[in-house]
Amino acid sequence: MFAVAEQSVLNSNIFLLSALCAICLAIIHMFSGKLRFLRATPRSRWLSFGSGVSVAYVFIHILPELSEAQETIESSQEIGLAFLEHHVYLVALLGMVVFYGLERVARESRQRNQKAGKPDVTSSGVFWIHIASFAIYNALIGYLLLHREEQGIQSLFLFFFAMALHFVVNDNGLRENHKAIYDHIGRWVLAAAIIVGWVVGSATAIDSPAVALLFAFLAGGIVLNVLKEELPEERESCFWAFALGAGGYASLLLAL
Repeated sequence: MFAVAEQSVLNSNIFLLSALCAICLAIIHMFSGKLRFLRATPRSRWLSFGSGVSVAYVFIHILPELSEAQETIESSQEIGLAFLEHHVYLVALLGMVVFYGLERVARESRQRNQKAGKPDVTSSGVFWIHIASFAIYNALIGYLLLHREEQGIQSLFLFFFAMALHFVVNDNGLRENHKAIYDHIGRWVLAAAIIVGWVVGSATAIDSPAVALLFAFLAGGIVLNVLKEELPEERESCFWAFALGAGGYASLLLAL
């Protein structure tokens, strides 16, 4: 009986902490633009550090869990998941391809506007496609604050910290593509999406195979969204800051 009561208290604490984490992630989207030093060229070392942390979380924490989750998916009796047998990494690849496509659409839109003598910003239609896609991405992260492969307060904070830095990086990239309209509308939509995802997560629950697939898609999205910010030569990103973030967070994850 005492064990049941203790577990109930722990679950309640995790629920409240996840709500606080969702609010903090939303605040990051609303106010990270105020951090002017992040917009510097060459690329801010803090952004490269945050990118390294995000990638380390994917490779050290998410991907090993996906390997274990593959066995769960293979043993699942759900017909809807049968086609993914042996192919959980296809979903991670899908996440990467989807966000690569979104980035290409945004860049081509900016290039067309520049050639037409217009400001270096995406068109209205591309803006809404981009924001709608990232709203789903953010809602997924909000949902996974409550439904992760590995439960517990430690797992929650490791996930939160990696996603917090990842959001700062994403926010910077989205602002570069969409300029003023992102500050006026986009950041508020993405902040709200996190809360919506958490609320949906608090009211619903899905089984382990489905959680694994969501994490797989997220992993692919994170890797692409990080690399698209770090690799372009004109960004003049800092390799050592990226390596420090990746190595430091990987070491922490392995130690825990």
